[in-house]
Amino acid sequence: MQAAVYAGDGNLTVTDVPTPTPGPGEVLVRVEANTICGTDLRIARGLKTKGIRVPVVLGHELAGTVTEVGAGVGAGWVGTKVGMTPTIACHRCAQCQLGRPHLCADARVLGHDVDGGLAEHFLVPAEAVAGGNLVAAPDHLQPEEIALAEPLSCVLHGQELMGLGLGDVVVVVGGGAIGQLHAQVARARGARTVIVSEPVEFRRRTALQLGADLAVDPTTEDLAAVVAEATDGRGADAVIVCIGVPQLVNGALAVAGQRGAVCLFAGFPSDVLAGIDANLIHYRELRVTGSSNSTTTEYRDALRLIADGRVDVASLVTHRYTVDQIETALVTAAAPEALKVAVVPAHRLAPSTAQENP
Repeated sequence: MQAAVYAGDGNLTVTDVPTPTPGPGEVLVRVEANTICGTDLRIARGLKTKGIRVPVVLGHELAGTVTEVGAGVGAGWVGTKVGMTPTIACHRCAQCQLGRPHLCADARVLGHDVDGGLAEHFLVPAEAVAGGNLVAAPDHLQPEEIALAEPLSCVLHGQELMGLGLGDVVVVVGGGAIGQLHAQVARARGARTVIVSEPVEFRRRTALQLGADLAVDPTTEDLAAVVAEATDGRGADAVIVCIGVPQLVNGALAVAGQRGAVCLFAGFPSDVLAGIDANLIHYRELRVTGSSNSTTTEYRDALRLIADGRVDVASLVTHRYTVDQIETALVTAAAPEALKVAVVPAHRLAPSTAQENP
């Protein structure tokens, strides 16, 4: 089968590798979609090395159909549409025992140190099957929708940690796919006003179409002034930073109102620190949270939100490619005109080399 194999030092190639055969407790899945995450881009460029085993097949936002099961796995799985939570916890460490398997000290991660979904098939390890990582998906969902349950679950996790609630004014910094999901979930949780700050016009337009109240261009508009006007000077109840740019952190603190919450949702470069005015936190009594990963429960919740039509993930898929077009797919995924790029089998692709949403 073809697979996008990362060999380290920024070296990613499409290679023919043996199709796995499931052993005891394992499951073989035919990949129907794998959406590309910013983490995939960082790994492929050699910017993320911690926890990465080489060689490894990239991809952790995936969906497919079970084609074969190993001994000890119920035959009823065969033919089932599935998605998967990518963090395979040990269920023994202190964090697992505290009910935080997503923070497992000994976790193995799909597309990091377990072969992932940028291939024609992927093998679900026995410990992932036993641990509930493999999740059956509703039949009516498209593969790309199932794949996007993973980032949506992370969004649910982040908003739960920051305590976002009914009637809040929410500012989302960054209108990429993650920002679009945060805006939609904030609306679904009962936010009064959702403001998206994004320099790319296409993304601002998408945010408004998906339910945001205001879309601000930070290169030509004063976000703080917009927030002040929308809140009668009170400031935002919640600010979510969806872009890993250190210079944005203090601006997020500045537009938060008293006792507001600021979530640093994005991953930030380890070699550049954010300069902040600590008095903004001190005098306004702000709560600053991080957010890393999600739980299987949140993944199942995300699937339900998608299945019920409460969060539109299908509109975020702007481009589709096959696995042998992975280099083009990665370049496109980093471009401002893209939101989510999906890698799909050739039979699911339009006659042209890449399919774009209108």
